[in-house]
Amino acid sequence: MSHPKKPESARHTAGGLIPAGPEREGCGIGFVVDVKGKRSHGIVRMGLEMLFHLKHRGACGCDPLTGDGGGILIQIPHNFLKGQCEGLGFQLPAPGQYGVGMLYLSPNAKERKKAVHMLLNSARR
Repeated sequence: MSHPKKPESARHTAGGLIPAGPEREGCGIGFVVDVKGKRSHGIVRMGLEMLFHLKHRGACGCDPLTGDGGGILIQIPHNFLKGQCEGLGFQLPAPGQYGVGMLYLSPNAKERKKAVHMLLNSARR
């Protein structure tokens, strides 16, 4: 199996978290972080690049039509969400005072409406 050449940003270097030397194939997970917690688009770009190069992931569903659920975890984009909430007419709490969840809703309008109703009712408790 031939793999695309790793970009310079993905190569191991002396002094990094992974020792420089012969690279090995791996599966499962990978991490790209700024150890000081600095947010940057570059970190997201490197995370997506890493995900692209993981040909076999630990939780692979192996369904080529729907994917395996691989993705990246990022910090909550507070300023973006704050602007979106203001546009919807409500104020977002301070950073660290809320969480974010993603879910897939049914394409069926009746089922989708029922799921949203159940979610909103459970959030009000």
